[in-house]
Amino acid sequence: ANANKLLFRFLNFGNDELDIHIASVNGGTLRNAIPREAFAVVMVPEDRQQAFLEAVKKYEKIFQTEYNQTEPDLKFTAEKTQKPERILNPSGQTRLIKSVYGCPNGVIRMSDSVPGLVETSTNLAVARTEKGGAIVQCLLRSSVDSAKEDVGQMIRSVFELAGAEVKLEGGYPGWKPNPDSAILKTMKNVYKNMFGKEPEVKAVHAGLECGLIGGIYPNMDMISCGPTIRHPHSPDEKVHIPSVDKFWKFLLETLKNIPQK
Repeated sequence: ANANKLLFRFLNFGNDELDIHIASVNGGTLRNAIPREAFAVVMVPEDRQQAFLEAVKKYEKIFQTEYNQTEPDLKFTAEKTQKPERILNPSGQTRLIKSVYGCPNGVIRMSDSVPGLVETSTNLAVARTEKGGAIVQCLLRSSVDSAKEDVGQMIRSVFELAGAEVKLEGGYPGWKPNPDSAILKTMKNVYKNMFGKEPEVKAVHAGLECGLIGGIYPNMDMISCGPTIRHPHSPDEKVHIPSVDKFWKFLLETLKNIPQK
């Protein structure tokens, strides 16, 4: 679950029904990571405090029910804190909440050519208030450049309606799977000869340097491989150490078997 989307889903309810006043929001840290935590400091009228706490419990149950398979430890709580020095103006607060809440997020389209593979997605990675405004960052990924550009324009439209300045930058080209790749065929043969079994070849939905290289050298045959990594782009990221040695030997053997041109 995207913590920013869950938080702003609740804030949208609080803004419409409980007359909350936002002092600050801080969700997500990195553009290429799905936010695991998001926080907001809000002021609630005294006669709405009990309703606010009940709403928090209600939404926690809703979130836990919706994400019981993927987020078994999900928590959504509220606690008292010191009175903030300032709050957002009502108009700015509503525009921020509505735009972030309405911002596209997650899988946009699945691949037509590779069953089960995500073609296009977007991640609402960062949402935080700063003195004088707010910053929202999204990361778009797609193996089809035109689809990525389309999602970028969708996001631009949402935030420009809220009066925000929008910049589309830091993108990189998509990299379409090539099942007829010569280097893939060579590496499959090497792997089978070394380890006595067929390798598991997958197309993945991720940002890779191959997309950038392929954008400059469109005829270059490329493959992405490496040791076993778990939970990438998160505080729990780790590498399976024994697989590093296995991969190194496999890489050396592959280089020996690449045909000379």
